[in-house]
Amino acid sequence: MKLPFSLLLLYSTIFSLSHHCIARGGLRSSVSSGFNTSGGARHARHLFEDHQTQSQTSTLDRARGYMTNSDLEMAIKDFGRRCSNISRIYSIGKSVNGVPLWVIEISDKPGEEEAEPAFKYIGNVHGDEPVGRELLMFLANWLCDNYLKDPLATLIVENIHLHVLPSLNPDGFSLRKRNNVNDIDLNRDFPDQFFPINENEDARQPETRAVMNWMREIKFTASATLHGGALVANYPWDGTQDKRTNYYGCPDDDTYRFMASIYSQSHHNMSTSTEFPGGITNGAAWYPIYGGMQDWNYIYAGCFELTLEVSDDKWPKAAELPVLWKYNKMSMLNLVASLVKRGVHGRIFSSVDGRPLPGYITIKGINYTVTAGKRFGNYHRILVPRKRYEVIASMPGYKSKNTSIWLDEGLMTVDFILDPEVAVKGAVLLNMYDCNCSKKCRLDFVEFLWGAHLEVYLVLILILGFLCFVRRRIRGNHSVGIKRTAV
Repeated sequence: MKLPFSLLLLYSTIFSLSHHCIARGGLRSSVSSGFNTSGGARHARHLFEDHQTQSQTSTLDRARGYMTNSDLEMAIKDFGRRCSNISRIYSIGKSVNGVPLWVIEISDKPGEEEAEPAFKYIGNVHGDEPVGRELLMFLANWLCDNYLKDPLATLIVENIHLHVLPSLNPDGFSLRKRNNVNDIDLNRDFPDQFFPINENEDARQPETRAVMNWMREIKFTASATLHGGALVANYPWDGTQDKRTNYYGCPDDDTYRFMASIYSQSHHNMSTSTEFPGGITNGAAWYPIYGGMQDWNYIYAGCFELTLEVSDDKWPKAAELPVLWKYNKMSMLNLVASLVKRGVHGRIFSSVDGRPLPGYITIKGINYTVTAGKRFGNYHRILVPRKRYEVIASMPGYKSKNTSIWLDEGLMTVDFILDPEVAVKGAVLLNMYDCNCSKKCRLDFVEFLWGAHLEVYLVLILILGFLCFVRRRIRGNHSVGIKRTAV
């Protein structure tokens, strides 16, 4: 009995020492939750002087005061009833154990597609990081209570579609562990740009597939996930080609630093960090991870996502949650509001019929493309203010257009009207984009003939009919005077 007991004691000791080493990513060798990019380790900063560490708290005590999965579901549905005028409740799927992944959409027109940007918050990606799920319910309730009372709440509700997923990993939360019930880290389960992992979508976890399908249905401009174990705003890239720990910026590195700074500088003390200058960090400079949600959002879904570490302790006492909400409140609100306070926005139209075009927006010098919405042709491009940009709009079958802008502190609206690349045959104008297949070209040609010129054709038909009638009468009169003879 001594050997098993010794092994159990050793495991418990290792676990208690390593819990701070698992924040955004995973186990890191000999580092704390605050990682010095020069290679040294620093101790994590705590919120309260009398902070009680996880190693001192039992698993049961840690969960005391937090909402269970049933409590959370009830709170979400109660919110939907109480705030039905500005919200809708829906599920993007289920966890491995069949727990619905509930989402709260907050908007003055919930469920309706508009030419407005969409933002999503996701919490509890890791089961043992439950602060995010609690903060997101604080956020939703604050917006409901302050709509039409507070200018910032009103701005967000009336100009943005905000989607809040409090818990992506309810099974992990129930088990009080990081991974899901299949022991898979959901923040390693997405397709990766550097290494061919997780290429088979059917083999991914149901929670991962739910997020990917969600992104196909809704075009999000930006998003953030809430984690715990450190206090920093993390931005792409999360990995490097050689797996080394060094700064590796994405094409929108300046924009991401700006977004991360919005969160950090609005926070109570994140920006004063001595571990992360300015309270922000490049993911690969902190420690590389692969298969992460953040990079996948930017590459495959056109969504600018941040990974937010909002609490030094992964599982603080429930009594600390109101304080954590107070410290993160303005950061969470300002990050969402930045979608309509800054950047360049607009719509793309066709000069032929004025219809919206799902075209593309690029910025000269930045190797990244933003796609406009299919229904409204609307685009939303986050950019660093106080700079000059050349904005280019393009669409297959249309001539590209570009304009130079000076982006100040506020929002700038730039609409584009694109001229089609055309070919003229007779009096018929063939739109190269519309005529992308022979069957549709024939239908468009018939619609052209019987649409705009129908009255002309009817007049011509009547004239031709009248001439034929007159001709037949004249021919009949001539035949009366002809004598017939019998042979």
